[in-house]
Amino acid sequence: MVARRNAIYLVIIGALFAGLFTGRAIFLNIAYLFGGILLLSMLWAWFAVRGVRIARMTRSRRAQVGRSFTEHFRVGNAGWLPKLWLEIRDHSTLPGHSASHVVPSLWSRQQYEWQIETPCTVRGEFQLGPLTITSGDPFGFFLAPRRINAVERIIVYPAMVPVDSFSLPIGLLSGGEAQRYITQNVTTNAAGVRDYVPGDSINRVHWRSTARRDRLIVKEFELDPMVDIWLFVDFSAQSLVEAPNVQRVSPLGALLPGTQMIPPSTEEYSAVIAASLARHFIDDQRALGFSAYLPRREVLQPERGDHQLTRILESLAIARSLSDYPLHAMLALEAHRFTRGTTLVIVTASLNPRWVQELQVIVRRGVRPTCVFIDPSSFDKAYLSEEIRGMLQLARIPHIPVQQGEDLSAALSQRPI
Repeated sequence: MVARRNAIYLVIIGALFAGLFTGRAIFLNIAYLFGGILLLSMLWAWFAVRGVRIARMTRSRRAQVGRSFTEHFRVGNAGWLPKLWLEIRDHSTLPGHSASHVVPSLWSRQQYEWQIETPCTVRGEFQLGPLTITSGDPFGFFLAPRRINAVERIIVYPAMVPVDSFSLPIGLLSGGEAQRYITQNVTTNAAGVRDYVPGDSINRVHWRSTARRDRLIVKEFELDPMVDIWLFVDFSAQSLVEAPNVQRVSPLGALLPGTQMIPPSTEEYSAVIAASLARHFIDDQRALGFSAYLPRREVLQPERGDHQLTRILESLAIARSLSDYPLHAMLALEAHRFTRGTTLVIVTASLNPRWVQELQVIVRRGVRPTCVFIDPSSFDKAYLSEEIRGMLQLARIPHIPVQQGEDLSAALSQRPI
């Protein structure tokens, strides 16, 4: 394109000199003609990227590793000048998302659509956009880019495996003492009745009392006596172990996709295990709390329902093993949240024995722990895990060992040691 313009410049300069030296008007007319063509081409290229409407549509800004993310594009010509061609270049950061496209000629008020389906291979928070629209003139002398800075974010949740059962400490799976706390949720424990107030759900109405008193009476409920479960996930830098062939987008960024569904990193195994257990407990109608340093401190009070699962998955999507706090320090800082009778599920790959000692202190307060121990020696033979596993057995802390490459569904469903 530059060579074409240079050739036209030479023709114009040569025609001007020839016209000046010979005095013949034909040479000047040639210079004016080619100069007008260049000016017309430059204006055409400028208008070619104006009057373009582009829309990108998705069903959801949420995706999950192992599934596909679908995006639909629509480009329309809202101007009167036909668009000979348009190059749409997408600058999204979602790995493998190739939404760039070349749009054929569009007449006035004409539209063009295409759809992109991208397999999600890496968890994290990514950016959709911006876009660059490029077009040119009919003679191919000029290119005119136009940048559209509109951006949206997409969150890719970690992969989840089905968990048929997960053994919790004996005697705490159900039952227990009523907590005598009134809740706005409908539970199996009715505590009494009261007058109706605006906002009460119709399924809380106690019809017998309503008929007897001739006014609306609703039931009050207590918290379910089933104990809360806290999911405590270790994303400390000290516990991070990765296979030598693992690569990242940047030193602090997401892992690059590989041949395995779960990259050989304790960080990724922690995220997948935590997400799978969270879905299992939420599906089992348990009140689930969540705590982790991602590296920022993230604490979600125990709740039930899909909303709680969504918040946990959003936290796990962006989790990185960058926290300077080791596991024993995190447990000491958050120990006051674990009340007597609470079930504490810890997911870690830490070989530091101090966290086992800290956990023993928490056990004396009536907290029942279970540990999912991701064996770092299965990722790198330089690490030895026999000592920490022996300490867990001596402390009588139930734990489930998980090896790299193991079937996580079967591993999480086994009885703790």
